[in-house]
Formats: sequence, structure tokens, C-alpha cells
Amino acid sequence: MNVLLTGANGYIGRRLKHRLLEDDNVKLKILVRNKSSLLNKLDNVEVVEGSSFDLDSLRKALSGVDVAYYFIHSLTSQNYQELDKQSAKNFLDIALECGVKKIIYLGGLGEKESASTHLISRIETGEILSSAPDKIQTLWFRAGVIIGSGSASFEIIRNITQKLPIMITPKWVSTLAQPIGVDDVIEYLYQGLYLDNKENLIVDIGSEQMSYKDMMENTARVMGLERKLIPVPFLSPKISSYWLTFFTPVPFNVASSLVEGLKSKVVIQNDNAMRFFDIKPKSFKDSVAQALKEIETNQVISRWSDSFGDVWEKDHTKDIANAVFTDRQIRDISNMDKEKVFEAFMCIGGQNGWFGYDWLWSLRGFIDKLLGGYGTNRGRRDQCMVRIGDSLDFWKVVDVKENERLLLYAQMKLPGRAWLEFIIKDGKLIQTAYFYPNGLWGRIYWYLLIPAHWLIFRNMIDNIIKPK
Repeated sequence: MNVLLTGANGYIGRRLKHRLLEDDNVKLKILVRNKSSLLNKLDNVEVVEGSSFDLDSLRKALSGVDVAYYFIHSLTSQNYQELDKQSAKNFLDIALECGVKKIIYLGGLGEKESASTHLISRIETGEILSSAPDKIQTLWFRAGVIIGSGSASFEIIRNITQKLPIMITPKWVSTLAQPIGVDDVIEYLYQGLYLDNKENLIVDIGSEQMSYKDMMENTARVMGLERKLIPVPFLSPKISSYWLTFFTPVPFNVASSLVEGLKSKVVIQNDNAMRFFDIKPKSFKDSVAQALKEIETNQVISRWSDSFGDVWEKDHTKDIANAVFTDRQIRDISNMDKEKVFEAFMCIGGQNGWFGYDWLWSLRGFIDKLLGGYGTNRGRRDQCMVRIGDSLDFWKVVDVKENERLLLYAQMKLPGRAWLEFIIKDGKLIQTAYFYPNGLWGRIYWYLLIPAHWLIFRNMIDNIIKPK
């Protein structure tokens, strides 16, 4: 079976990719915006570089495909609703042209009449993909809150439960939902390949029905914590979004989209999951326990932030070559084990810190949160290793070469573009901060930070090579 997977670097796509690779009956093709985002070459997997807005690359990706998974979303763009509709239309048109037999799509639970803007966009995508039932089958799965290590919903629930013993909560905590574990979502999507059904089908999936208050209280119990929730009527969606922004890893735009959706009930509206699939979803508590175990043992396969941002559209090699300002530090490491040095700077960020002056990084993260950015509490997926696409606080990994290079791209709010690079070459460790300013304010910003950079970057490289 020839299968195309889009969104292969996203939260769901990355996990489903692992499941599909276990099936010898599947010949997998992947559509990605940048081939370099796939750290390891995959045997017997065809990789197509492009997007759903590049019809030539889309045609190449869908050519000869039997089943196509559609996991494409433009949430981080201002006009994401229009982009999502155009993307879905392009995908359907080329899929029809290429003779694709089935499209499998994952959307959200909810009714269009009461749905948030974000959920309406997800529903519209499903409607477009399902609009040619006489020519192509669309299997449309709909899930609500997905519970798994690294999911946005779970990271929000876990963070606020862990950090706040007493919570003043908005009215939406009483809204009903039907959460589902990420492993069960992956199993439904995988089994959809082999579903012997010729008609379009909407499949609502979830475990037990519960309120968001129930979810937080049950998460606290699994974590062995006592928590008290006090719902009040005066917390507006905007205040709630800022509240989530400061106590969880998600930035304001993601928090506001989620909060808007929390006002609407998201429960199962059909029994197709039971009728067509032999899957019994895990309980909410079991899914939480599994997610916590993966976090504790550094087994987080994917995170909500893996595919966030426009980093793949940039030519980083060209951009850093044109950087206006640089701060370069060089140290002789000819008498040191370069593998140990590489391991040291690969551990930067998250709970491991930034090799000194962490309070300055925390202050910069707080300012970033005020401006609607990611801040430093996004952390790391894994405490020991990184891959291209990983988030390190408000940085994104855009290049890794074993025992040679790590390149980070800044996703913080700032008047320009910035990179931080570590290179081991000719017995030297070369650490460089690059900055390309936007106009006059960008230049003023760099000059204002020179004293802080003088402290931070010299201390950073010295601590990287310091004997442990």
C-alpha cells in the first residue's frame, strides 16, 4: 500500500510515522517543508520537499499514492483560516488528479454553530476534504483533548496542576469534553488504513466524558498532589489566555485559540468508533500516568512545538552569512575530548540551564511572555539529546552535525532575527551569536544588550569546556 504522510514532523505525524514504519505492507512517502528536518535517513521511505501551496511538489508527493494522511495546519499564521481552506482545496484537487483512493484526516470534536474560530477552521478543512465523495473516500477522525507527553493540552494541564496548589479558575472549567490518549489516537489513524468501507465516514473518538475541572483534579491525583479549584465568573477569555501563557509553555496566540475553544462542549456525537473499530480507549488516568512516565524517562517522541514557527522557510546558512552583528567566542580544545565538549553544549537549555546567568535568561523569558512569545518555560523534549526541529526554551534547533555543530534559531520576540551557533573545528570551539536587525530599533536593541552579551556569552563558552 502506497501511503503519503503529511505533517510528519508534527505532534501526531511524528508518532504515526513510527507506527507506519512497523508495517511491512506500507510503502511510505513523506511530504516535508525541509528535508534537513529529518535527522536520520529512513530506508525505503521517499521524502518529498514542498508544501500544500506548491502544486508541483504536492503532485510529486501524491503521485502513485493509495492513501494520504492530511495533518496540515497554519495556526501560527495570522490568516490561518484562509490558508487552511486553500491548503485543503489544493490537496483535494491534486489527490483527485493523482487517483488517490482515501484521505485520512484528524480534526476536532465540536459543533460548528458554537465552535471557536480555530475549531471552525478544522471543521471547514474536513468539509473541503470530504467534498468529493463520489471520487475519493475521506475518513475524518474527530478528537477533543489529546492526552500524551508533549501535547499542548496535556502540557497546559500538567503545568498548572503542578505549579498552583490553589487555582482561581474561569467558568469554562465546567465545560464537558471527552479526552483521549495519544496512543489511542495513533491506533485509530493506523487502523483507518485497513478500514473496509467505501463511503465517507466521520469517526468521533474519546474516552470518558468529564469537565476540565475533573481533568485537573484527576491529573493531580495521579501526580500525588492535593489541589483546590475555585471557579469564578469574572475571568475573561483574554485574562485566561494570559494566565495560561505565564504558567504553561504555550505562547499567547496558542493559549487564546485553546481558551476560545474551551467555552464549547466537545463530546462524541456518533458511535462510529465502536461500530467500525475494535479499540477500547484508555481511561483518562491511565493516559496521564503513561504521559508522565514518558516525561520522567526521557521517552517523549514529539511535542506540540515541533513544527511551530516559520523556521523551515528560511535559508539559515545565507541569513547568518548576512548577519550585521556577531558575538564570537573561540577557545582552544585541542587537548580535550571533542565528543565531551559536543555533549556539553547539546545539553543547553531547559532544566539544564544556559551555563550561567540563568536569572538573565529567565528575565528575558519573562519579557518574551509579556510580548506574547514562548518564554523559557517551553523547556526541552529530552534532557540529553536534541534533533532538528526540537525546541530549547525560546530557541529552535535548525541544524545538528554529530561532534561538529549545533545551530539554534531564536523564536523569541525581538526586532530582528538571531541565531546561536556552536562549532568544533581544528581543535577549537567556536561559539557565535548572530543578529540581523530590523531597522533602527533593531540596532539600538543590539547595542543595549552588549553588556549582557559580554557577561553571558563569555561565561557560557568557559562553562561548556570547564571540567565536570
